[in-house]
Amino acid sequence: MESQEEKPIIYTMENKPIVTCAGDQNLFTSLYHSLAQQLPREPMEWRRSYGRPPKMIHLEANFVQFKEDLLPKEGNKALLTFPFLHIFWTDCCDTEIYKASVKEDIIRWHNTLKTYNTADWLIVVIESDAKKKNKTNILPRTSIVDKIRNDFCNKQSDRCVVISDPLKDSSRSQESWSAFLTKLRTLLLMSFTKNLGKFEDDMRTLREKRTEPGWSFCEYFMVQEELAFVFEMLQQFEDALVQYDELDALFTQYVVNFGAGDGANWLSSFCQPVRSWNGLILRKPIDMEKRDLIQRSQASLLDLRSYLFSRQCTLLIFLQRPWEVTQRALELLHNCVQELRLLEVSVLQGALHCWVFLSCLEVLQRIEGCCDRVQLDSNSSHTVGLWTYATEKLKCLGYLCGLVSENGPNSEDLNRTVDILAGLGAERPETANSLQSPYKKLKEALSSVEAFEKHYLELSHTAMEMYKTIDRLRSARLVGKSLAEFYMRKGDPQKADTFLQDSLKTYLAEGWTLPVTHTRKQIAECQKQLGQTENYLQTSSLLASDTNLTYEERKHFCQEILNFANRQSDNQVQKVVLGMSSFAQLQQLLFSPASAVVHVGGLLALELSLHSNMPVPVHLEQLAANVYFSIERNSVRKTGDLLGKQRVGSSSNGIVHFQAESVIGSLPRTSPPTLELYEMHDRSPSDNALNSSGVVCKNVHLLLRRQESVSSIETPSGVAIEDSAQILKINNVSLMPGMNTIQFTALSQEPGTYTLRQLCATVGKVQFVLPHIYPIVQYEVYSQEPQLTVEPLTDILLAGIPQKVKFTIVTGHYTIKKGDALQLSNADAMPILHSTGCNATILSNTGERVGETKLSIQSSEKVTSITLPQTPAYHMIEFELEVMCHIPSVLPKPSDSERLTNGEVHRRTKSKHKTDSCMAYIDQKISIDCPWSIYSTLIALTFYIPFKAKHSLLSAGKRKYIQVCLQNMSDINFNVLDHHLIEIQHRPMLKLLSLNMKATQLIYSKQSVFCLWEMKWTDVLPSCLHCVFSVSFSPATEEESSFKPYSYEFQLENVSVSNSCAEYACKPVAVQLETRKLCLICKTINTKNQHSHSVIVCVCAFTTKRALTDLFVHLFLHQY
Repeated sequence: MESQEEKPIIYTMENKPIVTCAGDQNLFTSLYHSLAQQLPREPMEWRRSYGRPPKMIHLEANFVQFKEDLLPKEGNKALLTFPFLHIFWTDCCDTEIYKASVKEDIIRWHNTLKTYNTADWLIVVIESDAKKKNKTNILPRTSIVDKIRNDFCNKQSDRCVVISDPLKDSSRSQESWSAFLTKLRTLLLMSFTKNLGKFEDDMRTLREKRTEPGWSFCEYFMVQEELAFVFEMLQQFEDALVQYDELDALFTQYVVNFGAGDGANWLSSFCQPVRSWNGLILRKPIDMEKRDLIQRSQASLLDLRSYLFSRQCTLLIFLQRPWEVTQRALELLHNCVQELRLLEVSVLQGALHCWVFLSCLEVLQRIEGCCDRVQLDSNSSHTVGLWTYATEKLKCLGYLCGLVSENGPNSEDLNRTVDILAGLGAERPETANSLQSPYKKLKEALSSVEAFEKHYLELSHTAMEMYKTIDRLRSARLVGKSLAEFYMRKGDPQKADTFLQDSLKTYLAEGWTLPVTHTRKQIAECQKQLGQTENYLQTSSLLASDTNLTYEERKHFCQEILNFANRQSDNQVQKVVLGMSSFAQLQQLLFSPASAVVHVGGLLALELSLHSNMPVPVHLEQLAANVYFSIERNSVRKTGDLLGKQRVGSSSNGIVHFQAESVIGSLPRTSPPTLELYEMHDRSPSDNALNSSGVVCKNVHLLLRRQESVSSIETPSGVAIEDSAQILKINNVSLMPGMNTIQFTALSQEPGTYTLRQLCATVGKVQFVLPHIYPIVQYEVYSQEPQLTVEPLTDILLAGIPQKVKFTIVTGHYTIKKGDALQLSNADAMPILHSTGCNATILSNTGERVGETKLSIQSSEKVTSITLPQTPAYHMIEFELEVMCHIPSVLPKPSDSERLTNGEVHRRTKSKHKTDSCMAYIDQKISIDCPWSIYSTLIALTFYIPFKAKHSLLSAGKRKYIQVCLQNMSDINFNVLDHHLIEIQHRPMLKLLSLNMKATQLIYSKQSVFCLWEMKWTDVLPSCLHCVFSVSFSPATEEESSFKPYSYEFQLENVSVSNSCAEYACKPVAVQLETRKLCLICKTINTKNQHSHSVIVCVCAFTTKRALTDLFVHLFLHQY
């Protein structure tokens, strides 16, 4: 059995609930080991108050000898020293002995418990068979038990338990022993629950008094920690951790309130200056030194936080949650720094860096002690934050103590180092034998420059490798950036540049503008120290255009470029070529004219909109655009290709917009460029016939280029100036900050396609180059042969009436001089009608009207000469002439060959294809001699005959008639008169009697008029007649009608043969026809094909038979 003197209570999880033992100590000692081993074997269900879920716990007990000093005094809140159960042991079987001594002992023991209001007790009576054999006069067992129960357990009979010879191995003994253990567990758990509930109520009451004056957090801390100790004693580590978390949250809230101006009085004890910064202590369950400071209210903020975290760490490791320790540790270290600032605690400069560094390494070594290497490697994501934080704090200590400099620490730095190390105190005993303890590492790192560099690089590379292992490249780059700063302080810019470039690559890829700016400033300093002139100037250009910098900073970097550009040097130094994207951005290009197509020698203006990113005006010695020239096979254009043609990249208004790039040069996180496809046609140069066609991709250089991981503007060595014979340039340009407009005049000496490839701005010895202009910008210079076209002004040309045609002359490269004229060959069938008021209009190649002049036209028998006005090259002349095509009586057959005299194939005018195919036409050709060609140009005009005539020979009995149908095939109306039909041979025995109207008739469009002549002969009719039908016509729209003749020649065959095609008989429907009365007549016509038709006609009866006969003749003729 253990006593309090022999083994003092230690506040660890090895503590157990105290159970005091009174009575026969030798008896209890004999049963102690069995009792201590068998008590925790069976779990008990622990039901707690406030609706908390029940738990199964294994109860253990610390059995100690009963002493009055162990009983709790009034106001004592210590649960670990509280005896939860008191047991009195006796094996008395003799009544006399019971009355003489045992009863008195129980009374004293019981009265003592009553004095301290303790109701948790138990009397155990041991029954021994050996004593029964030695004493024959003993009373039965029940008599002693009954006496004890009557004396002490009147109302609590279960407080007295009998054990039958527990040292024997019998069923009766085991049963009684098992019942005793169950009773002991139940009473112990009841006492534990009751006293723990009362303790919690008292603790809750104390917490509710926290707003009262005089309330002490340290006192409350000790109370709630007692509760945590109890839970830990019961191995309920989660509940114990909750108690410390509640204390942590309560203290944090008070500190936050203090920062907001609502401070508690007890916080003043935590505002005392920090005098020790030896870091966290995690190698023992309880730091008794810091706990005593808290108990005496003498702990500093770091002492409280260190002790509180050490307890949380112990419980988390018991719960097998070591990775949560690292997470909480990182939060703790950052929060402590902020809390010291909020409480305005005085701390020696560098002390916090030491505390954080030691604490990080202590946590890491504690985790390494409870995990194997495989677990550590697989969970490096939880520990890498502590490695990084330790690295950062060690770097701060190195800067503070002068260990990161080219010259080493001075005397002031050494004194500061001594003060910092003094606050560490002596090394703890538990780490004294460890060669890698945080204490030894820190002292060694601060001992010399070499030792510091060794430890700092080791920590940095460890953190970087961990970040790379868990794919946190951004964090690895951040550590690398910190390493770069270290190397810069050490005077090693070469190593620093490597890390900075890696960091910049990540920031650019992810679009972090402010880190990009800061990193570029550091890179610029490295490049300047390394003498990398070209790289330094490119970086300076980027920084000068970076809006994240102040105006003065941007101006400084811009001046660095200008100073280098204007530096005078005796020897010839090659110009430095830099990218233009940071210097200036091409935003827009405007062509004038908008079509971007100009003839050789023509004027084409290019207006560039250039946005300068520099903060100050920059004088450009020259701004040049390199032009790539290509000769196209179809550079000789037709007239129809000239107007309205747009070049690649230009819109309808001649403006080309360029996509704005980010000034900082971040990589675009967008999809690849859109595929730009264009049609490609290959035509024959002789007849413009299509030989082949295909599709070409205009932006293949963008689609197939390799996707770089860093922006191209960061690598100025990749910018190259192309050699080009064609250059558009302008000298002495002042580029103001913001938008600038610059005018260029395009080259147009040779025909072909000109493509703008590069833009180069020269500032002294520096050239800013835009290596690729996209979208592709082209303009075209064409050379055109003179051309003459003649086209009708209407849809179709009608023969027989005057028609206007339009002459269009495209001068091309030919200049029409004074005296140049067109020589038109006259044709009898198509005379040219000209008047003195014929004017010619001169147009530019864009269609703008230049002037108008009167034409001089002279005609002779064979030639009509048209004197042309003086016109410069690449202009157009337009004028109109009237022509009239006579209608022949017999239409000519079309010519098989339609090839012109100059080798060109004649094409019909478009009007013919729009006209009804049943309309007859006449092709009239004009031979024109042009001053620019030795060949004659043959122009073919198609005239359509407005009428269509057909004839028929009709017979009625012995009478014969000639009928001519005249149909208007055109879209206009005509007036016709003077219908004549003559027989060409003029036979005297034959006369043609006209049955037609004498007056003018109107023939509407698409309508017909019928003319009829009766043949009178005196002799035998000839078998064949050759006749000519003629009529005069004039358009109905003309106010002053000028009738033109139309003739139709035809031949009648088999005239003498009887052509009677029908006999007719009239049978009146009515019985009698009354003169001049309306009546019905039925006409029956029997044709030679045995078909008969009956027609009922309503007529007015005539008195003469001739009149009636003529009526039926007309009916017959109209019927057929």
